Amino acid sequence: MSRGFSFKQFHVNDHGCGMPVSTDGVLLGAWAALPQQGRLLDIGTGSGLLALIAAQRAPMLSIEAIEIDPQAANAARQNFAASPWYERLHCIEQDITLWLQSQPSNSIDGIICNPPYFNFGQQAESQHRATARHTDTFTHQQLLHTLKYLLTEQGIANIILPTYEGECLIAAAKAFNLHCIARCDVQTTEKKTPIRLLLQLSKKQQTCLSQHICIHKDGDYSKEFKALTKDFYLKM
Repeated sequence: MSRGFSFKQFHVNDHGCGMPVSTDGVLLGAWAALPQQGRLLDIGTGSGLLALIAAQRAPMLSIEAIEIDPQAANAARQNFAASPWYERLHCIEQDITLWLQSQPSNSIDGIICNPPYFNFGQQAESQHRATARHTDTFTHQQLLHTLKYLLTEQGIANIILPTYEGECLIAAAKAFNLHCIARCDVQTTEKKTPIRLLLQLSKKQQTCLSQHICIHKDGDYSKEFKALTKDFYLKM
């Protein structure tokens, strides 16, 4: 039996990836505002989960997925090759800050990113996991610079972060002339405070659409969570 997770239209083997398949990734992939054609960039693709969800959702989209960790990049390439959309999925094994130097500005129609979360705190013993979870190799300031440089004027960047880090990113984005145009506060249960923020950032300023979603209600997945993720999970 192959390792990993099977979804309705694809399988993800995340063995050896610093950031394994998670609810965070599925939430972001399902909620993200994606261009229906043009170029989408998945920054820090890991196993390729977000790129695969985007490929399923947008049949005309060309998707480039960049990953610095060789083991994760290899997993992503294999997952792409085994998917129905292998011709539209391209894995780039490189540091995003180096790759950026070869790219023209305003050339990406959409970005999706489950970035390193933590600016401080104890790091994981595994170097793969530490790289995926901490900002030592790719800070949130570098992320914002990347978004500003690459996004077209109509482009949207989709990001998930813990609540505190997400609020900090919204505040920091103003210095890069990036604006939060949508946010979704994610609760695990109704009695708990939000633990994640789903964000959409754009160069165009507009009123921010505010949403919230609760993953679990009454001992089961909530109707809202099921509706959002129904095209991907095999069973809910």
